Amino acid sequence: MSKIKMPPSTLLAPIPAVMVTCGDEKTGTDIVTIAWTGIINSHPAKTYVSVRPERFSYGIIKEKGEFAINLVSADLARAADLCGMKTGAKVDKFKEAKLTPEYVEGAACPIIKECPISLLCKVTDIVPLGSHDMFIAEITSIYVNEEMMEEGKLCINRAHLAAYAHGEYYALGKRIGKFGFSVKKKTPPKKK
Repeated sequence: MSKIKMPPSTLLAPIPAVMVTCGDEKTGTDIVTIAWTGIINSHPAKTYVSVRPERFSYGIIKEKGEFAINLVSADLARAADLCGMKTGAKVDKFKEAKLTPEYVEGAACPIIKECPISLLCKVTDIVPLGSHDMFIAEITSIYVNEEMMEEGKLCINRAHLAAYAHGEYYALGKRIGKFGFSVKKKTPPKKK
């Protein structure tokens, strides 16, 4: 099998499709769908979202210094797409996408009640990159749906997360391994 050379592009896939919430009850809220996000540090837990300066949510995040990353389950892919296609300058995306803002302790911006996992984030740095500015943020707390927990352990498979790849949304499938499974020593069979 031979490979074909392509020009440089954003073809790193799959990546998470998330809905980022920002703003507050007093001045208004917005939801922006972001695919340019990820984890950049473990201790302290840090993440980022890259947003185009012309996006309505950009000014809100820059001014307020906080946002929430709400992970999208497969059944919320249509809502996520809608929130990425419409502007919060003209529509109330919570209402339009039939999503519920939920205000939690320690945050001015809402999380999305229907999303299985939400990460509250405080902006620490803004890095201009070209078409987008990267908001680097510390993850201050995480909220997960109660049914995703079992004996104190997060069962992320219950979230039925969606991913984004080259302009299309996908439902994540079955688990195929666990971190370290390739080097884990096999347990010898019990002797009879």
